[in-house]
Parts: sequence; C-alpha cells; structure tokens
Amino acid sequence: MLRLNCFIQVADAAYDAVLEEAKALTAASLKEDGCIAYDIFESATRRGVMMICETWRDEKALDAHSATEHFKLHVGNIEKLASLKLEKFNF
Repeated sequence: MLRLNCFIQVADAAYDAVLEEAKALTAASLKEDGCIAYDIFESATRRGVMMICETWRDEKALDAHSATEHFKLHVGNIEKLASLKLEKFNF
C-alpha cells in the first residue's frame, strides 16, 4: 500500500476556495478503484494549513488516479491558490 500526505499552505483569502476544491477532489477520488482512504484534515491551530491524506492499494492505482480528469482539474486549481508539499510512504 501507499500513503501520501499532501500538505497545503494557503492564504486566508483563498482558504474556502481551496477547501472546496479539496472536498470535490476527495469525493471523486473515493470512488476510484484502488483508493483505500482519502481524507482532508484542517489544522486546529493555523487556519492556512490543511493536509490531504491518501491511501492507495498500489502504484498502479495511484498512477491511474493521477491521470484522471478530476485530479488534474482540482489539483490544478489548488496549485493556483496554494503551495503544496507531498510526502510518499510505502507500507
């Protein structure tokens, strides 16, 4: 299995827009074959910090996810409004 932690740093003015994009991405991704978990976490102490935590069955499922239209759309929109940092773990 693979785990991805995508940390999102966003300015307050764009926070709600980024959260809506993340929610749409999550809803679509949860329907994909190979998606085990896909969650959004918001920092309790810093409004401008979020994390999307993803768990995938294998690299093939993750590659298929990265090629979907909803991934390209929502991640592209998030990248226009925020900075992203990705951590990837195999387990």
